[in-house]
Amino acid sequence: MVSYPDSQGAERSLAIRRPPSVTSHSSRASTVRRHRPHRSHFGGSSYQPQNEFPVFTHTGDVEILISNGRKEQRYLLHKLILAQCSGFFEAGLSDEWATAGGSSAPNASSAALARVPHGALQEKKVWKYELDWGRDDELPMLIQKKAQPTLFGGDTAASQPPVLRNKPPAPQAGFFRSMANFSSLHVPTTPSDPDDDTFRDYDNLLRVFYNYPPALDPVNIANAYVECKSLLQIGDMYDALDVIGPRVDHHLLRFQGRLWKQIAKYPPSYLKLGYMARSKAIFSEAMVHVVGQWPQGMNQLRGQVAESVLELVEDKVDEMDELKAKVEVKLFRLTLTTSRGERVTPSNNWLEWMAISLFRQWLAENTTPPPAPILKSPRQPSRNGENAPLPPPPPFNTGRIFKLLGTGGSSYLGHDECKRFLKLSPEHYNRDNLKRFERRIEEIKNKAKDAVKPLMRNFLELDLREGGLPYLTCTRIDPQDFPWDE
Repeated sequence: MVSYPDSQGAERSLAIRRPPSVTSHSSRASTVRRHRPHRSHFGGSSYQPQNEFPVFTHTGDVEILISNGRKEQRYLLHKLILAQCSGFFEAGLSDEWATAGGSSAPNASSAALARVPHGALQEKKVWKYELDWGRDDELPMLIQKKAQPTLFGGDTAASQPPVLRNKPPAPQAGFFRSMANFSSLHVPTTPSDPDDDTFRDYDNLLRVFYNYPPALDPVNIANAYVECKSLLQIGDMYDALDVIGPRVDHHLLRFQGRLWKQIAKYPPSYLKLGYMARSKAIFSEAMVHVVGQWPQGMNQLRGQVAESVLELVEDKVDEMDELKAKVEVKLFRLTLTTSRGERVTPSNNWLEWMAISLFRQWLAENTTPPPAPILKSPRQPSRNGENAPLPPPPPFNTGRIFKLLGTGGSSYLGHDECKRFLKLSPEHYNRDNLKRFERRIEEIKNKAKDAVKPLMRNFLELDLREGGLPYLTCTRIDPQDFPWDE
């Protein structure tokens, strides 16, 4: 306490009072802190470097540069995350890979490091990748570049402006290619740039690594298929299907009924996609269609999918053929009995035996491939005036016949067919015999319907109430059948 002899009150005042400037400043600061609104740092700030996807300025140690001479996108990501998600990065960022190329020669940077006092510098190693576009017939691929550490972290290559190479324009994108949403790239894009798909695919790949949803079409399933297929292909290139596949599976399954309809239209394509994405739902749905239509999709799969997938298709086709053979034996053994319980024969009931014969003849004609023509195949005139051979007939598939047998009723051997057949024997044709003949035909149909029940099972998610399919859908894919679980 400071005391003055001339005033007792002044002593108390000086003992408790702060300087006016300090008091007023403290009061204003506390008021500002109480009433200052919350500041969001989403998207970075002009006062501090960005430290979020796609550029982690403070913690990133792997720089990825994608540039085509017209635009570029830079990522500064983490070695740990990239190595966990991708076998390509796990190998490229390993210590064995780094030492395999040999140590770099001393340079000005290392000389400067020697002059810095010990303990005053924390060296930060940064790996650098650039996209090499290759030739027109090659897929672009990330190539690791040498990166030299700087005094205060980062690398000298990253601090310099990237060299932009002019790349010849790529051919026009294929059918169903749509322009992707490049808002996640944080750079202005040119809609007509032929490399937009590549920028989108790499951005989606790295977004998935950081648990962000990929930018895929949520409305048009045809566009979504193309984008998902492209993303899976790049995921396969970088050994990252275990991470990419579930994202693609999740996105496509959101289309629900529309997805099942698309698979029914293009089963071989979705079988390949389902295998790459490790999607049990898509793979199973497509497999049922492929087996039911086989060998229609053979050319689209042979040489384009893993041998394990083709082996599974052929195994399921063999299983279905065996089941159809057992059912056919039962169908040809169907018969009728007389009122005494005897088997109908030509001697004890000619009319009813004729009904059995008609059914067997119809079954034989429709379940046996047509004989090969003896004469040369006819030719049709082409545009240039020459006669070109006719296209080969579609593969013979008995699925439609078994579907008719499973439906019964008037779907086959109806009233008109029975009438025409009975008129071939005028002595037996009359109204009463026609009615009795049709009743016995209907009895055989009911027995046939029971015999084909094992083939009428449906293991599709597709709603068949809107329209049936001309092939069997009784193929069942068990959990042990998936070729990626071996």
